[in-house]
Amino acid sequence: MSTKHTLLILFVVFLLGSAYPTGKLGLNDTIPPILFGGLRMLIVFLCLIPFFKFQIIERKYIIPLIGFSICFGVMVNMFLYLSINASSILAPITIGAQLSIPFGIILSSIFLSEKISYKKWLLIMTSFFGIVILAFDPKVVEELTGSLLICCMAFFYGLSQVFSRYLKNLDVKFTNTFMSLVGFVILFTLSVLFEGTSIQTIKNISIGSWLTVLYAGAIISLLGHLMMFYLYKFYPIDMVLPFYALFPVFGLILTFFIFGEVPSLVTVTGGLIVITSVFFAQKMR
Repeated sequence: MSTKHTLLILFVVFLLGSAYPTGKLGLNDTIPPILFGGLRMLIVFLCLIPFFKFQIIERKYIIPLIGFSICFGVMVNMFLYLSINASSILAPITIGAQLSIPFGIILSSIFLSEKISYKKWLLIMTSFFGIVILAFDPKVVEELTGSLLICCMAFFYGLSQVFSRYLKNLDVKFTNTFMSLVGFVILFTLSVLFEGTSIQTIKNISIGSWLTVLYAGAIISLLGHLMMFYLYKFYPIDMVLPFYALFPVFGLILTFFIFGEVPSLVTVTGGLIVITSVFFAQKMR
């Protein structure tokens, strides 16, 4: 990979890692978590709608499109921000999000009949072992809810990637516009039902919080993924995807500078095991 493209992929994983501390900033400023996820999807939808072209899709794509939209647009965003909201420390959930890769590999073997080598199974089990080590951190035990929620997010992220494999022949702008609309409508409805006066909350959101929502939707969701797709034009997936394992590193660094959070030795040990296992699992064919 050229120096220019290496710097570009590092910038992409920096954006992905920044989702956790910047999300925490928005939630700390009284935006409820489900509403935050819904507004993020609204930003994505508004950014994509100028490029949207309506098309009649074949029946075989309907269920995968709905499944992808619900898993990624609704469940991933909901559990991500619920976990951030439930946690006073971000290191465990930033690392725990890496489980999306092992979940994706396992679910692909179940639904897509993709073969998993013994070495890859070993790496998957090692990554889960790293999460078990994280669980021995006393701070994590005190905030078990956040860790469980991020595991749910990782599961649905992995499942969304399985659904996306069935949609590879559809225009990516069409699928993501549909996904973001479904995500916004369902998340906003859930916010009204469970979080109270969402309309009044939106009216009272500060400019700083709107900037965190805009950053999450336009910069992380759109710009980050567009740059990733750009790199796929030049390099195979197995060369680009392993860099994904680095996003917790950037997330932890940003969390330190923004919140002054220093990971414990147990968290660092478990994190290194998870990140290393995921890195080699993605690199292995």
